[in-house]
Amino acid sequence: MVLFMPDQLRADAVGAFGSLVAKTPHIDALAARGTAFTDAYSQHSVCGPSRVSMFTGWYPHVMGHRTLTHLLKPWEPNLLKIMKEAGYNVAWAGQRGDTFAPGVTRASTTSAGFTVHPKMLWMRSPFDRDHKYASAFYHGRRDVDGVALDFDEATVQTAEQWLADGPAEPWLLLVALLFPHPPFEVEEPWYSLHERAAMPPPSPPSFDGKPRYMRAIHERYRLDRLDSSDWAEIAATYHGMVSRVDDQLGRVWAAVDRAGASATTVTAFFTDHGEYLGDFGLVEKWPSGLSDCLVRNPLVLAGPGIPEGARREDPVEMVDLLPTLLEMADVDLAHTQFGRSLLSGAPRTAAYSEGGFLVDEEPLLEQAGFPYANKAALQHEDPTLVGKALAMRTRRGSYIRRLYEGP
Repeated sequence: MVLFMPDQLRADAVGAFGSLVAKTPHIDALAARGTAFTDAYSQHSVCGPSRVSMFTGWYPHVMGHRTLTHLLKPWEPNLLKIMKEAGYNVAWAGQRGDTFAPGVTRASTTSAGFTVHPKMLWMRSPFDRDHKYASAFYHGRRDVDGVALDFDEATVQTAEQWLADGPAEPWLLLVALLFPHPPFEVEEPWYSLHERAAMPPPSPPSFDGKPRYMRAIHERYRLDRLDSSDWAEIAATYHGMVSRVDDQLGRVWAAVDRAGASATTVTAFFTDHGEYLGDFGLVEKWPSGLSDCLVRNPLVLAGPGIPEGARREDPVEMVDLLPTLLEMADVDLAHTQFGRSLLSGAPRTAAYSEGGFLVDEEPLLEQAGFPYANKAALQHEDPTLVGKALAMRTRRGSYIRRLYEGP
């Protein structure tokens, strides 16, 4: 199994999920030889809670995994640990710190970390903090020769080396990237790959009937300073980051093929959550944000036993990933969880997402420096802006209920 997981990828930035401007040939090819789930939804719009939910089959509220710092504990189940205990050779190429508490990675994997180490994370912003692009998390073109050896490139090279070494079977390989998470930056040829004029305009910043945090973020970050050309520049750079992710997926799959394992390997492509990318006049995400652009997930499964060229339009929750992968691996579930196998489970009639906090939980909310300082400050100044919220989605429509303001 290959689990390929970018970060903050909007479903509508992928060709197989309806984008007319995306250049994602490898993701599209994966969907063509597998199944694309067009209405799959993450259970949270923030990295840590979403990843924990997927790996456990638990909704974020079940064990309180609702913040960036409440990570999976050694005594809690997770997909990688279950697979390792079932006899799988489990590798995590690279390693992120937003899923497992200390000790859990070692208990859940056979190998983890880098064999090729990154030489950069993000480049230094070329803009002053008061610049409109700094508030929009935009950096622009990376001034490097060739491919930057950042976290993602080091992760992919590590995965390629691991596959080239002929890993013992059965195996599971997790490739968890940072792109296209902001700041928005990428090197050539991806920076110039997309025409700025071709970028679809974001939805306008209309705040009537919307949750109050939208206006608060828009005003605090002074995002009204951005015009249509600015949003097009940001969107084109973001799409370039997505195309770089697509290229890296192609390289990992080529390494699987060179290892002689392509006929017997299941590939799962998915993300943790999406990105505003100018919609509602916003960028980035919000802990109680439940818009489609934040929680709709570009889920693709391909490999033995999965229908080829299929599109599933029934509601899917990302907690469904755990029982689906375990069923394909012929591994029993030993804990109570809330996913349904996408192969044998009954289709859902609704998909749920959640987020936010109680006012009394304000001391537990995130503290952050630039460029997240304004986002964190708003939550502490007025915790009702990030109040608990729940979304229900069916094929007919969506309903979002908020604890401290109207639905």
